[in-house]
Amino acid sequence: MEFRYGINPQQAAEFDGSSVRVLNGQPSYINMLDALNAWQLVREASRALGRTVAASFKHVSPAGAALSGPIDQVTADLYGMDDVGPVASAYLRARDADPKSSYGDFAAVSAPVDAELAELLSAVVCDGIVAPGFEPGTVGTLGGKKGGRFLVIEADPDFVPPQRETREVFGMRLVQDRDPVPLTRSLLGDDLPSSAVDDLLLGMAVLRYTQSNSVCYVRDGATLGIGAGQQSRVDCTRLAGSKVDIWWLRRHPAVRVLLDVAPGTRRQDLINEQIRYIEEDLTAIERAEWMERLSGVSFASDGYLPFRDNVDHAARHGVRYIAEPGGSIRSDDVAEACRKHGITLVRTGLRLFHH
Repeated sequence: MEFRYGINPQQAAEFDGSSVRVLNGQPSYINMLDALNAWQLVREASRALGRTVAASFKHVSPAGAALSGPIDQVTADLYGMDDVGPVASAYLRARDADPKSSYGDFAAVSAPVDAELAELLSAVVCDGIVAPGFEPGTVGTLGGKKGGRFLVIEADPDFVPPQRETREVFGMRLVQDRDPVPLTRSLLGDDLPSSAVDDLLLGMAVLRYTQSNSVCYVRDGATLGIGAGQQSRVDCTRLAGSKVDIWWLRRHPAVRVLLDVAPGTRRQDLINEQIRYIEEDLTAIERAEWMERLSGVSFASDGYLPFRDNVDHAARHGVRYIAEPGGSIRSDDVAEACRKHGITLVRTGLRLFHH
């Protein structure tokens, strides 16, 4: 099948394979990369955690990911939905992790799309979805979006990829083994509360399909901030931490009242106004006092933490648990920083680079 275009419109492209089927629309090269990476993330996380999982992807990295679960009042008010089922709740939680970045996203869910999620997707700016199935009528609902160009991709949940991966770059054929290590609770030991284990496993699944260097903050089964594709790990930690702050400060009472606006106001305009208010109108004291209330956050890193500065920055965003591969020559400094901040550190021995 021909792609609509390659990475850029001036590039022709095509694909073949049996792991997914395009049910509606014509994807671009990047659309398919989003779909394939997002599907692997939600499938792996769902298998590891036994819950429905959703992801919101942009430019081949997740903006957010989440397990199914309750949505808070801020999310309910923003999307006009309150009591929602597991598939829709997972996507709402994933999208609301970083709603500015998720504008025009590619969605993925680990369970079949139901009517509730199809209606939600019809109401937000989203380019497409990949899922293991679609309940009757949902493809028709989604196919009417974007003038019939909305992408609907069905993934085979039982597909097993080859054990060897191949990539061609500048005339060179590169081959490697697929990463064979499953994400299991045993990687995180026996000393963490089950909620932290769930959050860290979700974070590790996110990192496995996020452009390196990457880090991820997670709380209550949803990402709060993902830092992707930075050459400096501490820059990842800062970037993702700033997203955590925005997410939490959107729950500040002075920011929440911004949702009480005239009907018909565009959702993205509300999000942008929330962020503008946080950055320009909330005082430094108001921000600091509200941030002190954030706790119970888990932090995962795809590679070892080379310096304690990552821990010092993470601690500013309510982090209480950290999972990293270990192996830095300054491992003792990192461990000491965790002790100082009251953070439980787990070293998994598993690097999760993705390129």
